[in-house]
Amino acid sequence: MDITSLQASVSAEEWQLRCDLAACYRLVASYGWSDLVFTHISARIPGPEHRFLINPYGMLFEEITASSLIVVDQQGNKLTESSFPVNPAGFVIHSAIHAVRDDAQCVLHTHTRAGVAVSAQKSGVLPISQQSTFVLASLAYHDYEGVALRDDEKPRLQADLGHANFLMLRNHGLLTVGTSIADAFLLMYLFETTCQIQIAAQAGGELSTVDPRIVEGVADATRKQTEGMGGAFIWPAMLRKLDRLDPGYRI
Repeated sequence: MDITSLQASVSAEEWQLRCDLAACYRLVASYGWSDLVFTHISARIPGPEHRFLINPYGMLFEEITASSLIVVDQQGNKLTESSFPVNPAGFVIHSAIHAVRDDAQCVLHTHTRAGVAVSAQKSGVLPISQQSTFVLASLAYHDYEGVALRDDEKPRLQADLGHANFLMLRNHGLLTVGTSIADAFLLMYLFETTCQIQIAAQAGGELSTVDPRIVEGVADATRKQTEGMGGAFIWPAMLRKLDRLDPGYRI
């Protein structure tokens, strides 16, 4: 697939954002979190217009590059020339969140087997692992309303998310909100791992739960684990991983 580089056509800030978002798509593919072409990650472009970058609908995540990403506005208009459309469900979910969360530079959504399995459980995320404590400290739920194609779902999605950074879409999947692409990726890694552990643990014997007081103090533990850097602490290592596999995401 021939992709013409946009590096000379956009600001340095937008180009870096494009490279990081393309890297995030490739990482999601490498960890097995993609659902063919049916999920989406967005990154807001700085400025008052609430424009954001999202994937060309129809490209595999492992194919996405910095220059292939599409810019859309809050009305769903494509502001980048592309032969690919934008996933309409992706637009509804991401535009809803970017419209009300100024801190949400990146929104990451998945349909993994473990994530959907836990989203179908009435109790949702259980406090049974170290990973779950990080999720439970900032977790919200949104009931399933069918494929997210209707604008009238947006207010309910926004209200359910509130200020949380983890959103479990009931019977649907997982979503994380990050102040950076690196943060959203790290949060999804924790969310997905939490769900995988829960499904595995439920196949065994009686479960042991974590003391609720530990969840209350998890924010401080998070800062210490990442030296106060959040996702930025692990992001350089993730980029090195990608560059060893295929640096083509930077095109």
